Amino acid sequence: MNIKQQLRQLSERETDMHFNNVEVNPKIIQAIMINEVVPSCPEEDFYGKPDSAYMSTTIPMFRKAGIEIGSVQDILNNGIYITNAVKTPKTEYAVSKESIEDSLPYLEKELALFPNVKVIMLMGDVAKKAFNMICKKATKKNAVPSISTYKLRNTEIFYKGIRIIPSYIMTGQNILIEKSKFEMASEDIETMYRLIKCFD
Repeated sequence: MNIKQQLRQLSERETDMHFNNVEVNPKIIQAIMINEVVPSCPEEDFYGKPDSAYMSTTIPMFRKAGIEIGSVQDILNNGIYITNAVKTPKTEYAVSKESIEDSLPYLEKELALFPNVKVIMLMGDVAKKAFNMICKKATKKNAVPSISTYKLRNTEIFYKGIRIIPSYIMTGQNILIEKSKFEMASEDIETMYRLIKCFD
């Protein structure tokens, strides 16, 4: 299944949204990691060029978690799919509420493509906000409490039987500088990986 083709069906007109142009077997995916926002250049995204900016921070995080990977294909082969909450690049420093809302139907459809998901990781506040907007539409309440990610660590959160793990943004060079966030995100990835391996 090609993700880009699936999401394009939602809109009849040409859109400036960036979708993951990748073939995935939806049945093998057991975890989804939702990052914040697509980069301005699609080549720098997770499914862009092999040494993309997004993979340059993601690979070290996985390795720190004890998961030996060298590419996004290795991550997919481990039953983990990565995407971005916001499908349009940032135009200013902060991600606007409007851009999150504009991307929501696509993110919602994307999450629904995977029938066997056991864990969803929310990598950063934008991912947390977007996921809560989806949940609120369905249940009238947030799945993830609106408090700092640090305070939510080690809290078991479930939504429709799926374990939700709020964590830290996994892209951008800052994550390599902010050692404590890098460490905590790696620990969260390790937790996610352990959980999905329980189902194998």
